[in-house]
Amino acid sequence: MVNFNITALTMTAEKTISMSFRVSPDFNALLEIASASENRSLTNGLQTLVFARREQQALSIPPDKVSSDKGARK
Repeated sequence: MVNFNITALTMTAEKTISMSFRVSPDFNALLEIASASENRSLTNGLQTLVFARREQQALSIPPDKVSSDKGARK
């Protein structure tokens, strides 16, 4: 018999905002390829790439840029 020790993770739901921007066809194609290779949506693929870059460069959000509720959805 296998004994699995499952730890419950508590995650708070983050509010999301809608963004719209234009990209080149090459950028779009690369994002589609990168996202599909990890079975991710385009949004999740872009988030993953940006957060990975944040970790590589030890970037942090300045206090004046911390999210506000303006335009956010739950």
